[in-house]
Amino acid sequence: MSQTTVDNVLLSGRVAPASPEDRAIKRRRVLDILDAKDQASLLLTTHTALTWYLDGSRVHISLAGDPIAAVLVDHDGDHLVTFNNEAGRIAAEELPSGVSLHSVPWYGNLHEAAAAVGTAGNDAAPLAEAAVVAELRAARQQLLPAESARYARLSADVAAIMTDVLSTARPETTEFELVSALAARVVAAGAEPLVLLCNGSSRSDFRHPLATHSPLGRRAMAVVCARRDGLVANITRWVRFDAGTPEERDAEARIAAVEADIFDATVPGARLNRIFNEIQAAYTRHGFGAEQWEQHHQGGPAGYAGRDPRVTAAATDAVVVNQAFTWNPSGPGVKIEDTVQLTESGLQVLTVDPRWPSTTVNGLARPATLQL
Repeated sequence: MSQTTVDNVLLSGRVAPASPEDRAIKRRRVLDILDAKDQASLLLTTHTALTWYLDGSRVHISLAGDPIAAVLVDHDGDHLVTFNNEAGRIAAEELPSGVSLHSVPWYGNLHEAAAAVGTAGNDAAPLAEAAVVAELRAARQQLLPAESARYARLSADVAAIMTDVLSTARPETTEFELVSALAARVVAAGAEPLVLLCNGSSRSDFRHPLATHSPLGRRAMAVVCARRDGLVANITRWVRFDAGTPEERDAEARIAAVEADIFDATVPGARLNRIFNEIQAAYTRHGFGAEQWEQHHQGGPAGYAGRDPRVTAAATDAVVVNQAFTWNPSGPGVKIEDTVQLTESGLQVLTVDPRWPSTTVNGLARPATLQL
């Protein structure tokens, strides 16, 4: 295994987004985990952990594949190991300052090579990421200033893309045509479309509607989950081509009321399982029935994973200030979803475009259905 020299590398096309100030705090958080576990090193191997710790580096090739890098963290430094055919790009465009870069042949074992980086003078194997899942999740809960700014920019971009694309939709537009236009705009914004969903009026019963050749018809839902610099923004929007039925408009108002109750429960110190209890009660309170929460997941904390984690009765993480969330309550033919951040002054909606129609719910502007 050879160490790649990164001095005097000419950056071309992209500069690693990492903030030195944010990275120093993240490194301290990981070292605190090592100290608490009385371990010498930690091996990071998942997309979520790597993109968080490296502060936005792209460590994927295939969106469906494993990371093409691993990072060993010890008290001496941070060591990124990647395959030899990836090392040049990583060095030029993704490597944060102060991280040493090593390469292994493309046919080698990435994790074994990364674990070996820190074994000189120490026979102990590094701590596996799987052994500290909860601790790492807690370490990335509170978004830091530079990553919060990146997240806000991504979220605003995604909201604007939704406005631009859905404003041009027509009843005869197919679901595939709509998500194709969304995908093109997301990629043009330098992001990766992780999830693209759409249902026209003939398929409105499906909560996770992968697109088909069906036309949109009289109303449609679109969902985008887009990742840039490791952070994932999530958004759902609705469009219709008539005035809507009284039943639809009533359900839209009630699902927004469910979301408002969830927002009210999302306060510093609240446990996720307690918020989950409030979600269940909110469905009944607003006329959807006690079983509706069982029909689809309800969202949860957001950031470097689509949900980090999905909220359930077993999730006991405590909410912290500057944490991001995407709640997505849904009912038959209705759903509402935005990426928000809990700040000192309350919840701030990140996926917002002032051009999109909105209605005020419990003092907060929430997206209405775009009527064309």
